[in-house]
Amino acid sequence: MAQPLVPDTSVVIDGRVSAKIRAGELQGRRIVVPEAVVAELEAQANHGRDIGLRGLEELRRLSELAKNGKIELEYVGIRPNLDQIKLAGGGEIDAMIRDVALELGASFLTSDQVQSRVAEAMGLDVEYVRPQREAVKPLSMERYFTEDTLSIHLKEGAIPMAKRGRVGDFSLVRLGERPLSERELRDLSREIYERAKVDPEGYVEMEKMGASIVQLGPMRIAIAKPPFSDGLEITAVRPVAKVSFDSYRHSGMLKERLKEGQRGILIAGPPGSGKSTFAAGVAEYLLSCNYVVKTLESPRDLQVPPEITQYGPLEGSMEASADILLLVRPDYTIYDEVRKTRDFQVFADMRLAGVGMIGVVHANKPIDALQRLLGRVDMGMIPQVVDTVVFIEKGEVTHVLDVEFTVKVPSGMVEADLARPVIVVKDFESGQAQYELYSYGEQIVVMPVSREDKKPSWNLASREIEKEISHHVRGPFQVEMLTDSSAVVHVPHDEAARVIGKAGKNIDQIEKSLGLHIDVRTKDQPPLAAPRLEETTKHLIIWLEGMAGESVDVFVGSDPVFTATVGRRGDIRVAKSSEMAKRMIKRLKKGEAIEVQKAALE
Repeated sequence: MAQPLVPDTSVVIDGRVSAKIRAGELQGRRIVVPEAVVAELEAQANHGRDIGLRGLEELRRLSELAKNGKIELEYVGIRPNLDQIKLAGGGEIDAMIRDVALELGASFLTSDQVQSRVAEAMGLDVEYVRPQREAVKPLSMERYFTEDTLSIHLKEGAIPMAKRGRVGDFSLVRLGERPLSERELRDLSREIYERAKVDPEGYVEMEKMGASIVQLGPMRIAIAKPPFSDGLEITAVRPVAKVSFDSYRHSGMLKERLKEGQRGILIAGPPGSGKSTFAAGVAEYLLSCNYVVKTLESPRDLQVPPEITQYGPLEGSMEASADILLLVRPDYTIYDEVRKTRDFQVFADMRLAGVGMIGVVHANKPIDALQRLLGRVDMGMIPQVVDTVVFIEKGEVTHVLDVEFTVKVPSGMVEADLARPVIVVKDFESGQAQYELYSYGEQIVVMPVSREDKKPSWNLASREIEKEISHHVRGPFQVEMLTDSSAVVHVPHDEAARVIGKAGKNIDQIEKSLGLHIDVRTKDQPPLAAPRLEETTKHLIIWLEGMAGESVDVFVGSDPVFTATVGRRGDIRVAKSSEMAKRMIKRLKKGEAIEVQKAALE
């Protein structure tokens, strides 16, 4: 009598057992499936992983073959507990499966090389089958792709759609008139996983409960399903153009900068603007300059030559990948994409270690790319981390910013003792300053450098004065900047003494703290009629009939809250998500009232 056969999880997932039975190799054999195999597959399926579903489908096929008399099928062994399932990666489940084979004196079938060697060492009769690699066949969804198709979007219950055109100039088109069914998408999903198994350029980049990312050559496929999404959805994206670095604006100037030595560069732009295409062009140029170039990507979809190694997260961690890269010692690393705080910190650590870094970030304006570093990297270190920002729109380089560090008096200020460290952001082509970043009190200021008569720093100085004066004034007041170093504060007549303080102590202290001269003047304003309040889902609205265009001071109780200009419809709107609105609503619920007075303007 033939030995019973115990398959492990690997051959069940691959469908090799039923394939051997159909080929006549295991006809009439007793197939013993350990309960540990079933438990592991069930756990994988419950976490939304396709390998679990494929394994359960194989068990269903074995059950059909048993009913038809082709084999004897039996389930034996102890079902593992939750802790043992969690330790499956360390071999706990594999050990339970081997124990079943040992107890029965069965032959052991596996396509896992490590499992095969361990089983042989334990004296089992092992049959090792190599994972089959079938011929790579086109995916059925490839029929949707044309030469100008950037991406296709398939969802159950919806008509298939595609983006067609070129980067920055595309349209969303329908690919039929009939909505796709859940079964069609599930079959397509299974087809994608099978293709990833046999395609030398295919792999599963990420697999979590309800979402997977599969890379098939240049095509990146995202599969989403409940509970992550409200229905099964497949999105496939592929590059439609490979652009030479020489074809971009400023390429000559950027080449010189890159050849000067390792740089810190951010490639910024909105989603779909062509940032990754530009980054790939930069990578090829650096390679042609005899630099050692690597990439950090998750998922890995930059289209670069084979000489450029593409790294993903090592054991789920970009920090661990960066540790390996520092040992490899690349000249430049392309980081696609830099989004989360840890990404920025890894980028900064590698740059400060002397590696040239080129990061791809999402941003709607060029300066936004630098602002994303604030709070994540110490402000004084930003120019050492990033010295250039390249902004991409519709596949074109529209702005290049140069980042420098200096000590100076910020633009709009004239007092020499206000000098401080300033990051100057200049236009790369003209050399003209566009922004200044510096500390003012406890704030980090990103100030546009304006060449108009009005000083950009006055608004900031005015807010600082308001903050100080509000500690001493219960009624409305108004701050008016006269020069870079002087201001007038208009306060109600009965509040002036409190602001000035005994022998001028209060105002002297405020002037010393801010480095400004402040003149206190009195000007009473009569209160307006009681405002009408309205609260919507997004706003707290203050209605002031007949006051459109007027500047007013708003109080809660006796405390000034803010100064605002009444809108054309006679309203002032405050976003409920703001901290100011939250504080106002809290005080209003306690019974305090809102009062509005005309602002004290000259």
